[in-house]
Amino acid sequence: MGLKRQKIAKKTISFYKYNFSFRQPFQILIDGTFCQMALKNKIQIKEQMPKYLMGEVQLCTTNCALKELETLGKELYGARIILQKFQSRRCAHLKDPVPASECLLSMLGETNPHNYFVATQDHTVTAGVKKIPGVPLLYIILNTIVLDKPCQTSLDHVKAVSLGEMVSVAQQQSIRSLKEDKGIAQKDGERRGKKRKRKQSNPNPLSCLKKKKKGGPTPPKNAEQGEKKKIVKNKKQKTEGGDNLPAPVVTNA
Repeated sequence: MGLKRQKIAKKTISFYKYNFSFRQPFQILIDGTFCQMALKNKIQIKEQMPKYLMGEVQLCTTNCALKELETLGKELYGARIILQKFQSRRCAHLKDPVPASECLLSMLGETNPHNYFVATQDHTVTAGVKKIPGVPLLYIILNTIVLDKPCQTSLDHVKAVSLGEMVSVAQQQSIRSLKEDKGIAQKDGERRGKKRKRKQSNPNPLSCLKKKKKGGPTPPKNAEQGEKKKIVKNKKQKTEGGDNLPAPVVTNA
């Protein structure tokens, strides 16, 4: 039965590795409900989790999850001791803690960019995780840790990527990193907020010229010169013709 469970887990892990770029060490985000169930069923999380997932793991939690166990009192003291041994990841609620379920879902965002596994017994977290593509879900049932099969949201996302309707998370990250390397990545707020300053340019010299007065069409220069030459020739001919006239004959009466 244990071998069959591991084969199913191996197939599920391969799905997340291939489609959502999960790599070792696997980051397991754990809340107090999972620790309480592990304590009740005498499950050693640090020992059994790497064996079940067949790889190196990093067990982590959030400050909100720890605060929640502190407020619940002595009944969950054992679970709090277990949870304190794990790495505490920084969340956005340091000053004003929120319920652990809300905090864990906020760590995942819309696309689980940090590739977290989520280990929980909380139905609110489970329902929220199944709405986000690419989030492996772990829970305890019948004294064993179980990796849930991929949710329908993850399957739909992979299908859309294969049909070319969407860009995978890995491709989005690679595009973002390339833009950052080239120095062309900008935040939407910066892009909208910054306005391009227009350079002060000198006026066009052609626009500064005085406009010519509208008049009749100016004859070409060659035509004007030809008319002037004709007038000069006519004058010369007249003067020459006047000089060659015969002198008047004078008769003596």
